[in-house]
Amino acid sequence: MAVVESGMFRIQHTVGTILCCKCGILMPQNAANMCVKCLRAEVDITEGLQKNVIIMYCPECNSYLQPPRTWMKCELESKELLTFCVKRLKNLSKVRLTHAEFIWTEPHSKRIKVKIGVQKEVLNGVVLEQAYLVEYVVQDHLCESCSRIAANPDQWIASVQLRQHVPHRRTFFYLEQLILKHNAALHAIKIKQMDHGIDFFFANRSHALKFVDFVGKVCPIKSRNDKQLVSHDEKSSTYNYKYTFSVEICPICREDLICLPPKTALSLGNLGPLVLCTKVSDSIALLDPLTLRMSYMVADQYWRMPFKTLLSSRQLVEYIVLDVEPMISEVNVGGTTYALADVQVARVSDFGKNDLIFNIRTHLGHLLNPGDYALGYDLYGANIDITYKGLVIPDAILIKKSYEEKRLKKRGKPRAWKLKFMNMEVDNSNRKLDEEKMNTEIEEFLKILEENPEMALNISLHHNEEYQPSEMTEADDDGLLPLDQMLAGLKLGGEEEEDNNNGQGMID
Repeated sequence: MAVVESGMFRIQHTVGTILCCKCGILMPQNAANMCVKCLRAEVDITEGLQKNVIIMYCPECNSYLQPPRTWMKCELESKELLTFCVKRLKNLSKVRLTHAEFIWTEPHSKRIKVKIGVQKEVLNGVVLEQAYLVEYVVQDHLCESCSRIAANPDQWIASVQLRQHVPHRRTFFYLEQLILKHNAALHAIKIKQMDHGIDFFFANRSHALKFVDFVGKVCPIKSRNDKQLVSHDEKSSTYNYKYTFSVEICPICREDLICLPPKTALSLGNLGPLVLCTKVSDSIALLDPLTLRMSYMVADQYWRMPFKTLLSSRQLVEYIVLDVEPMISEVNVGGTTYALADVQVARVSDFGKNDLIFNIRTHLGHLLNPGDYALGYDLYGANIDITYKGLVIPDAILIKKSYEEKRLKKRGKPRAWKLKFMNMEVDNSNRKLDEEKMNTEIEEFLKILEENPEMALNISLHHNEEYQPSEMTEADDDGLLPLDQMLAGLKLGGEEEEDNNNGQGMID
């Protein structure tokens, strides 16, 4: 019954009902004079629409074939896969699509079922809505790139050779974490660990170019490329090449001590010349530890006037701090806090042998206290050649505070976090020696991350299931390493994230 207001009166109208011309039940009036059940029995709007479709699926790269030659990556029951399935239906333009949804099937059944809802105008303008089921039969078929790899795994089109001529692999460990976090080596068909670097092999030249561009954004590099003719068809005038990109990473690493050449020091505003490398990204951050002046050197500037390190991190010597006299308050230089101080230190190796004490200036005045241990370069006993006239060389330059004493308290206990590493082919020659050296370098890299939380912020840390937290008092809190203090109370990536990256190994 309908109510219509007209001026001061309310007029009530009764909606008319009629008998269905087929079954005779009472129903609201419509243009077809038939109830919904009879109308659906009389007219099938899904007639002529596809209800069975065959789709091609590549099990290697989880892609579906969009005819004629396009392969689309889609996850099961994703929006992309639903759109792909609907677009594969023919004659769907004859009706109006209202909704589509997946019907659950076993993942191994090779069947995908989609429920489709459509509308169509029938019998004197009556709009009928109906749902029907479409079954997609999934057939395995390797895509072109995967079939080429399956036929010959070594059939690559482009290779990227990363090299750095330094006696350690810390740079490659850190670069590996950045590659995993940003999924930069997604299209690599093979990764091979070499003596002074890593080789990446790609099935497409554009993928190699994109990877070289990524590496250039995270570290200073110089690159050159060559191509080799593989085959040539004279009739069609087509050429097949193999491309090689040789990428050399700057040999300057974090915590290295550098004596800048006179021209380089002058171009940087008379910096140094004794400077420390505090950070390496797409540019090199150089800090004068005696004046707290900092300057940045981009890759092009370095490769125009290259120089080598004076002393590297493998030549660090442990000192004990005897006295600290702060000179200035803490200042922020390049996003990092420093404070100049005059300190009195002695080499730990000299204890019981001599009473040699050094009075030096350091940029770590905000971290050091009497009784602390620090790592630095022993310029007093080092065999170095510096050609600067009138340059007063300090007896030692401290680099960082030592946390070995705190680390000894946690010996034997697993870390709360662990890293993920790429699966790489390794040369089997001297495998025992290589494994021992690699495990030692990995442990050193993990210690560097513990002492430098700002580096850990740029990579992905994963929760270690073997770690069991213990109750800590406020006194125990002073024994935490810097990274442990930063991660306290944070939730790291767990098993679900690890399961999505089955191609990588886990090391804690």
